Amino acid sequence: MRIDVLLGRVELADVPALARAVEAMGFDGIWTTETQHDPFLPIALSAHATARITLGTAIAVAFPRSPSTLAHTAWDLQSLARGRFILGLGTQVRGHIERRFGLQWESPGPKLREYILALRALWDCWQNGTPLAFKGQFYTLTLMTPFFSPEPLRCPRPPIYIAGVNPYMCRLAGELCDGFHVHPLHSVRYLREVIIPHIEAGAKQAGRRREAVALFAPVFVVTGRDTAEMVAAKAATKQQIAFYASTRNYRPVLETHGWGDLGPVLTQKAAAGDWQGMAREITDAMLEEFAVVGAEEEIPSLIRARYTGLLDRVAFYHGYQSGEHQGFWRRVLDTLHS
Repeated sequence: MRIDVLLGRVELADVPALARAVEAMGFDGIWTTETQHDPFLPIALSAHATARITLGTAIAVAFPRSPSTLAHTAWDLQSLARGRFILGLGTQVRGHIERRFGLQWESPGPKLREYILALRALWDCWQNGTPLAFKGQFYTLTLMTPFFSPEPLRCPRPPIYIAGVNPYMCRLAGELCDGFHVHPLHSVRYLREVIIPHIEAGAKQAGRRREAVALFAPVFVVTGRDTAEMVAAKAATKQQIAFYASTRNYRPVLETHGWGDLGPVLTQKAAAGDWQGMAREITDAMLEEFAVVGAEEEIPSLIRARYTGLLDRVAFYHGYQSGEHQGFWRRVLDTLHS
């Protein structure tokens, strides 16, 4: 199992040093998010600072960017990273697309499927000289001149991962993608009963093996060196679980466990700004389903036992900080790599 680092709130100027430290420690990859920063700038900074680890987005929001624009960005980053870049895409939710990006929300699953095909048509044009003649419901791309065509890559095209929760996205990953970003709000049961079976179904329909799709997930981990740290970690994780579970898109995860009635309660509290009240709705039983909970020395073996055969790559949701808890991270790396 590969163990990666999810970059959180980090200043761009600090990214190269952090990337070097992550690689030196023995981690397998770095994932960037589209939150406070553009997700691609830390990839470019990390590419120059490292030589071995993979560098990917978890995730970049697809629809605010045209396929042509994103195809160029991914192409350049793959070249810069010498084949180590992973393009992770997501649709976001309706409220963000309409109110944060000012765009129309339309058929996100089919539109993302077409988006992926459009990217690959562009890459095929640049790599092999294939005429660009992509025509779909949402995108039509028929013009590409040598002046705007980058040089062919000297490495494979960027692999594409997509993020999702619902069955359609899982089947799409199985059909077309190289990997799948499992949402942090997941459980072993949801992986086994929903995500993996639908990825398998999509792969079978396309004549592929499910193993062709790598599964990556940020994992909630609750641990600490003493009681005070454990209490604080539990509180913070319950708050994060409540925040995600208040979103309608993630209710199927709750419903899998018979907790579907909790979703509307959390949504109502979120609308009222009752963040502490939301966290109190998350019971210890829920925490155990959605997080790995244990003493520091137990965490590596707990993660290995929980996810072996289910996930190919994991990262701690609350991630690695260079210079902190080095003995703990060494045990995690040694256990998951063994």
